[in-house]
Amino acid sequence: MPVPAHDPTRRSGADTARIAADEGITVLYVAHQRSLVRLATLLLRDAMVAEEVVQDAFVAVHDRWRRLREPDDAVAYLRQAVVNRCRSVLRRRTVALKHVPPAVPDAPGADEDVVVHERRGEVLTALRALPTRQREVLVLRYYLDLSEADIATTLGISRGAVKSHASRGSARLREILTAEPPT
Repeated sequence: MPVPAHDPTRRSGADTARIAADEGITVLYVAHQRSLVRLATLLLRDAMVAEEVVQDAFVAVHDRWRRLREPDDAVAYLRQAVVNRCRSVLRRRTVALKHVPPAVPDAPGADEDVVVHERRGEVLTALRALPTRQREVLVLRYYLDLSEADIATTLGISRGAVKSHASRGSARLREILTAEPPT
């Protein structure tokens, strides 16, 4: 009895090879997937990428199944594929890190200049409200960063007077700047 040209029970050589590859990969996957993911995770320090690497290795072995001489070589081939893919991922990471632009320091907010300018204006206004000698001592100390001795020489007063004017002027300045603005 002749076999019909299109017999669904009849398989081509390619179909048989694909089925053998499917079955072989299934057996390998069940037996070795977890250990290969652990291996890749240890090499990459990233479990999600490790799982992707292992999946890619299984696909590669499946695609090359017919070229394997010994099915026992499949585990070694699979392990080597995982290691090689991990190396590739690590190389890509290294290259990517070399090309990361330097971090931009935090820029001040758009309103920060306005706030600083306003605060500076408040301090200057408060300084103008101080008696002349206190204002002179504070300006020489904090704006010109002079020592007490240099301030005393510049103003022709004693160091004790410089300390006294600085203390009184700072206290008064603090009062003015912390006072509630009139409503």
